[in-house]
Amino acid sequence: MPRQTITTPDAPHSPLFSQGVRAGSQVFVSGTTGIDVSTGRMAGDDIRAQTRQALGNCEAILRAAGASLDDVVEVGVLLSDPGDFAGMNEEYARWFPTEPPARYAARLGAEVPGLLVSIRMTASLA
Repeated sequence: MPRQTITTPDAPHSPLFSQGVRAGSQVFVSGTTGIDVSTGRMAGDDIRAQTRQALGNCEAILRAAGASLDDVVEVGVLLSDPGDFAGMNEEYARWFPTEPPARYAARLGAEVPGLLVSIRMTASLA
């Protein structure tokens, strides 16, 4: 099954990984942070602002792949500080208010100054 690399200027990017990959009916969104692409900086220094931006960035990547948040079947959340779980969860619930996808949360292993959250997603277009 051929894979298609997904790119969009509306989300952070790196030469080290694809923003997303579509393989058949599956779309895999890489771990995406709360960087505001219009400024190149974190959207804020609190978990809610960074979660909001990270989810918006994931949504932009999904859109570039022909998918939407309604197609998301699984989400992975990595937190720099597990104490931020409640704040992340509060913002997350606004994006998935009913019938949310499967999800896991874990501690982010890499230490990146200012980075509070990284979110990855898998969507199914079947």
